[in-house]
Amino acid sequence: MQAIILAGGLGSRLRPFTTTIPKPLVPIGDRAILEVVLEQLRHHGVTDVVMAVNHMAHLVKAFFGTGERLGLSITYSVEDQPLGTAAPLRLIDGLEDHFLVLNGDVLTTLDFGGFFEEHRAQDRTATIATYRKEQKIDLGVLEVEDGLMRNYIEKPIEHFTVSMGIYAMSRRVLDYIPAQGHFDLPNLMLALRHAGVPIHCHEMTGEWLDIGRIEDYETACQLFEQNREKYLPGSETAPRSIPFVDRRAS
Repeated sequence: MQAIILAGGLGSRLRPFTTTIPKPLVPIGDRAILEVVLEQLRHHGVTDVVMAVNHMAHLVKAFFGTGERLGLSITYSVEDQPLGTAAPLRLIDGLEDHFLVLNGDVLTTLDFGGFFEEHRAQDRTATIATYRKEQKIDLGVLEVEDGLMRNYIEKPIEHFTVSMGIYAMSRRVLDYIPAQGHFDLPNLMLALRHAGVPIHCHEMTGEWLDIGRIEDYETACQLFEQNREKYLPGSETAPRSIPFVDRRAS
């Protein structure tokens, strides 16, 4: 099983944490967040990882190397300029017929193996891992019609189906990615949809956090420390020191 990890973002929403290190190396407990993701992927059967990197790529490469320390084969696709989240796929040689694509900054209990096999068994073009997100509005919300209040809802809770930043794809998606320029995964999903290609959604019922926001990052740190075994199944979960990263590495 092959996974393409998008690890080239600036991490601007996580500043000042990302002022001197790239977002994939931001620590969760004693591990970098991307290290947690990689250990989960290995547990679920991933053997081959390609990291699409740009911002501070030398630090990511110095930290993870060839992946031997994690029991994985890791290679790198380096972007000369930011290409978005979908365009990097056109630069990667050796894509399998089906593969995973995911952000490098998610903390989840998703069964990656089961998700991938569901996609591959039905030979889908694209499957999105989704999560039912609860959003509380900390205000009194009014329903107004013709200038008159029709209802007053105090601090309502809305529910949305959101993308987890985790996809299973077929090589067929490459036909819908422009040959040049910036192109994001939402653009790719819409291009498939407009072409009449079915896009399947896999709703997971476990836990998921995108640590791109400060508040979610702080929550992720707490959850990880409270139940390390849940996020590191089959791995050595005892705390340890994060390996030193030589900032001079290239």
